[in-house]
Amino acid sequence: MAVEELTARPAVLRARNAVTAVFVVNGFAAASWMARIPEARDRLDVTPGQLGTLLLAISVGSITALPLAGVLVRRFGARAVVSGGAVVTAAGLAGSGVGVGLLGEYRVTWIGLLLVGFGSGVWDVAMNVEGAVVERGLGRTIMPRFHAAFSAGTVVGAGGGAAAAAWSIPMPLHLGVVAVLVAVLPAIATPAFLREQHADDGRASGAGASWRAWTEPRTLVLGVMVLALALTEGTANDWLATALVDGHGVPHWAGSAGFAVFLTAMTTGRVAGTALLDRFGRLPVLWATMATAALGVLLLVFATWLPLVLLGAVLWGLGASLGFPVGMSAAADDPGHAATRVSVVSTIGYTAFLAGPPLLGYLGDHVGTLHALLVVAVLLVPSALAVPAAKSHQPRT
Repeated sequence: MAVEELTARPAVLRARNAVTAVFVVNGFAAASWMARIPEARDRLDVTPGQLGTLLLAISVGSITALPLAGVLVRRFGARAVVSGGAVVTAAGLAGSGVGVGLLGEYRVTWIGLLLVGFGSGVWDVAMNVEGAVVERGLGRTIMPRFHAAFSAGTVVGAGGGAAAAAWSIPMPLHLGVVAVLVAVLPAIATPAFLREQHADDGRASGAGASWRAWTEPRTLVLGVMVLALALTEGTANDWLATALVDGHGVPHWAGSAGFAVFLTAMTTGRVAGTALLDRFGRLPVLWATMATAALGVLLLVFATWLPLVLLGAVLWGLGASLGFPVGMSAAADDPGHAATRVSVVSTIGYTAFLAGPPLLGYLGDHVGTLHALLVVAVLLVPSALAVPAAKSHQPRT
């Protein structure tokens, strides 16, 4: 893309608003399903381990999609990839609702969630690449605010899911309405995306560019960091509501509400985090948020007074807020290789969503769902060693 286009502020602002919108819808789609997980578990009558295997379907879909996403973005552009990914995600949501609510069929639900994972995987890379371009055009840190928009969408989705559960709205109806919105809204927003900046700049292209990105030490270490921080966020997405129900004896609607508290805190952290990142830099802020997340997990697991448990959810949400967006920004520091590097880092990071559900599920079978959450606090300690890879990296000229 030409420099004068990047500096055309009205176009950049329109693109910023469009990227914000697709992040919101992506989060709304994810949390609409996640808020109904406790009910799905009961309707399908599965153990924690079987539930973990069910949730694994989303991760399998994402991991399958992510290595392809960078190539798709460079070939077709972020607009087409986001819109197509949204349609696939919507089909998966509708299918999973039917699988749980109408058929009570584990395998149908698994296939639906596989589609959710595939669609959201390519969608995720495309919107992060577009977000990095807008961030460079604005000349300031804004990626966490895009992820705050994702979190705001998850708050809406979780709140809607909690209300649907409380009012006994059938899952097929609830997720069917969500699917229509998810399919339509991104197609309305994406025409404002900035055009023709998603292809690498000629220094590398095609499969060769993707392979070279997989051999870059900084890109790989960034992926490891994002993996740990994605596990921190993803574990709460998959298991927090269920852990509150099983471990603290709250009703299903209260478990969903506790999940909404976590998401609200994460959204707040992402909104406030841009100023912290601009003032203190990536590394100190990442280390501070990782420590906050670990403390939050410990409080949520070991506290017996419900207000302290909810404080743990708040701290966990604040601590989980910045890792993924900062990792995406760091991967896209060099605009010439943004698509391939974001794809690689996302693929490594999403391994957390592949391994996390069954790991937590199998641990839950032995120690209970609540105490299985402690694996997050343990893994945050060694992952702090990978944080220096996120230091701002300017491309060579």
